[in-house]
Amino acid sequence: MFTVLTRQPCEQAGLKALYRTPTIIALVVLLVSIVVLVSITVIQIHKQEVLPPGLKYGIVLDAGSSRTTVYVYQWPAEKENNTGVVSQTFKCSVKGSGISSYGNNPQDVPKAFEECMQKVKGQVPSHLHGSTPIHLGATAGMRLLRLQNETAANEVLESIQSYFKSQPFDFRGAQIISGQEEGVYGWITANYLMGNFLEKNLWHMWVHPHGVETTGALDLGGASTQISFVAGEKMDLNTSDIMQVSLYGYVYTLYTHSFQCYGRNEAEKKFLAMLLQNSPTKNHLTNPCYPRDYSISFTMGHVFDSLCTVDQRPESYNPNDVITFEGTGDPSLCKEKVASIFDFKACHDQETCSFDGVYQPKIKGPFVAFAGFYYTASALNLSGSFSLDTFNSSTWNFCSQNWSQLPLLLPKFDEVYARSYCFSANYIYHLFVNGYKFTEETWPQIHFEKEVGNSSIAWSLGYMLSLTNQIPAESPLIRLPIEPPVFVGTLAFFTAAALLCLAFLAYLCSATRRKRHSEHAFDHAVDSD
Repeated sequence: MFTVLTRQPCEQAGLKALYRTPTIIALVVLLVSIVVLVSITVIQIHKQEVLPPGLKYGIVLDAGSSRTTVYVYQWPAEKENNTGVVSQTFKCSVKGSGISSYGNNPQDVPKAFEECMQKVKGQVPSHLHGSTPIHLGATAGMRLLRLQNETAANEVLESIQSYFKSQPFDFRGAQIISGQEEGVYGWITANYLMGNFLEKNLWHMWVHPHGVETTGALDLGGASTQISFVAGEKMDLNTSDIMQVSLYGYVYTLYTHSFQCYGRNEAEKKFLAMLLQNSPTKNHLTNPCYPRDYSISFTMGHVFDSLCTVDQRPESYNPNDVITFEGTGDPSLCKEKVASIFDFKACHDQETCSFDGVYQPKIKGPFVAFAGFYYTASALNLSGSFSLDTFNSSTWNFCSQNWSQLPLLLPKFDEVYARSYCFSANYIYHLFVNGYKFTEETWPQIHFEKEVGNSSIAWSLGYMLSLTNQIPAESPLIRLPIEPPVFVGTLAFFTAAALLCLAFLAYLCSATRRKRHSEHAFDHAVDSD
């Protein structure tokens, strides 16, 4: 018994020494594994980098009555309040006249597009060609052609569709947009570019500007003109000229009207037809709006082969007859004669009427005048905002010039436009003052602008903005600090190590308990002896 009692402390000391080292190692490995698992999980969750999903592109062809312009737009694939933040990146003017002039030879339309489309292909990354939508919107020129010859208009559109289906882009169709749509899209463009829908705050986040007033839009094309603005509370809501537009989470109640046949080119045809009606001679006429010492001959077909002047045709109409117009450069008579192309009496002095009996609420707020309005003001050496007196005096001075002096006054001389700027300036005066009811006090609220930043003020940008509502936003990409395979492998390894350590420690704990139980039983037996 003495021998047994002297060996027991030695056995206990050996057992403790046997278990101490593995236990310490297991505890250290378990602790390290837990620290590593917590650390990589926190890093993976909280240190991830959110990347923008890249850019998307869209192409719009503005097929006007006098020309076609190709615009390339881009926007972040992750959109703001369901509408893309769109910017213009490229612009190309198609050579030649508008697509409506191809009514007799629709197969030739694609040839005109080819040069610009080759340039566009270089502006959009090649891997995005297939996902880049391209739209063609035709305006008043094609609206008139469709009314005059629907078959010819359809053949022109079919020729365009056939061409673009062979292009690498996602062609969404060629359509003739309504005058109301043209007005709304022009208003959207103007307000978007002026920051009336979105602005960046101090944290470079896009937000809706607080208390910003919207800007009315005045657009002048070759065959129609549009006015669009957010009117006051008193409006005739039953009229079709009142629309609701939703952009960036806000709804705007908009008045918009398009005047067919009052674009610059068609309005001048109406003016020439009126001069012919009131002239005793039918082949040699004076034109007070053409510069002195300028004369030009047109066929009767040039003036009257349009739906806008068909009602003014003389009884003995022959489209091949030649008419010569000789300019007299008479500013006062020009202003008087131009007023006759409008029917102001149809409004019966109503305040809520512009001309031709068309309803219009009272104008409100600032306006931007673009396209043909801007180019006419520029010819008068005017831009931005200015007084009505300044506009009238500049018009008078320009209309008093001889033809030989105009190349010295105009930075870019083109006979077709130069001869007509006097008419256009007086047309703008009557349209704005007697039609839209701008006064000496409200005229300075009109800003004559071509573009804002690097983006042209045109309906096409508003069209693109509206269309982005239909393009689903992409989710942002997430760049993780640890690559998923490495993260999963590390997680699995240290999880397994932690579980093994726990299992080993549990085994040691169980073995120690069994050993202590057997020793306790042994001691009890010895004591009994």
